[in-house]
Amino acid sequence: MAITAPVASVPVTRMDNADPALMEELLATVERVASSAAFTLGDEVEGFEREFAEACGTRFAVGVASGTDALALALRALLIGPGDEVIVPANSFIATAEAVTLVGARPCFVDVDPDTALVTAAHIEPAIGPRTRAVIPVHLYGRTVELGPILELTRSAGVALVEDACQAHLAHVGDRRAGAVGDCGCFSFYPGKNLGAWGDAGALVTDDERIADAVRLLRSHGERPRYHHLVPGTTSRLDGLQAAVLRVKLGGLEEATERRRAAARALTGALASSGVQVPAGVGAGGDHVFHQYVIGCDDRDGLRGYLGQCGIGNAVHYPTPIHLTPAYAGVGPGPGALPNAEALAGRICSLPMHPSLTRAEIARVADVVRAFAEHR
Repeated sequence: MAITAPVASVPVTRMDNADPALMEELLATVERVASSAAFTLGDEVEGFEREFAEACGTRFAVGVASGTDALALALRALLIGPGDEVIVPANSFIATAEAVTLVGARPCFVDVDPDTALVTAAHIEPAIGPRTRAVIPVHLYGRTVELGPILELTRSAGVALVEDACQAHLAHVGDRRAGAVGDCGCFSFYPGKNLGAWGDAGALVTDDERIADAVRLLRSHGERPRYHHLVPGTTSRLDGLQAAVLRVKLGGLEEATERRRAAARALTGALASSGVQVPAGVGAGGDHVFHQYVIGCDDRDGLRGYLGQCGIGNAVHYPTPIHLTPAYAGVGPGPGALPNAEALAGRICSLPMHPSLTRAEIARVADVVRAFAEHR
């Protein structure tokens, strides 16, 4: 399958520096904030918190240093710690489990649906035990979890529901937004996210004033007022510069999300009869904001190699289920225990997906995938 002509590169994603107009606006914003030396908390952070809470349809948003910190501080605010268990899906970025470990609790890994790659109530229910204190469903790749049955389970069991919405900014869950259904929702603004900062950043959203107040306290050394420390906290404040960047980009997020959905629809159509498994459709009340466009292929590694030769960016999110990583050896079940997550890890491949993906790029990606299927 040799390449007969040079081809233009199609990256998996595009960062802000590829948009001159946006860069100009963001650089002006950074200069304005830098000139005022408003680097830690302050007006920009408070402004972003108000605007992000409104966008998510929640009473409160609390800016923190990362999505991982948002998850860990949410668990601390819920008084979860040593001796407790928290149910998490095995198919996620490791931060979902790391947050549980950071508060001294034990992650309890469960399997996921083979078509959507998401955790369901059927996977969670058998795992709920006497030490279970919370469940963290993950809206993975931008696809929303069916939360209704999970919410019924958690309420019945008296455990908390913490949404990992780090990849699902402004996605809908029925008539609400991702992050606004459970006790709280956690977001990452890592630069590659649908709403990305210029460094690490995150936020927690909630309607519960007690949770919001506890996270505000914990994110800044448990300090209230200055130098009066009520509890042991940490340094996890959202930077003023990051908040200012996020405020600019939040204004265009709805439009950018619609462009992602349109690009995904076009890519799905172009990949018809290509020999790969395209993302499953969303059910009633579900949504997908396509942080990643993830396909399945029996010869995933062969496909990835061919895509790379042809200048098509690609990635694997994620190559190893969390319970099989060295970090969690001995904590979770061994190989074969969670077959769906383990099978997905060997088949999934992320294709280019971003709001500025062109029709020509979509056609090029589909042509290469189809050529691989025809000649392998």
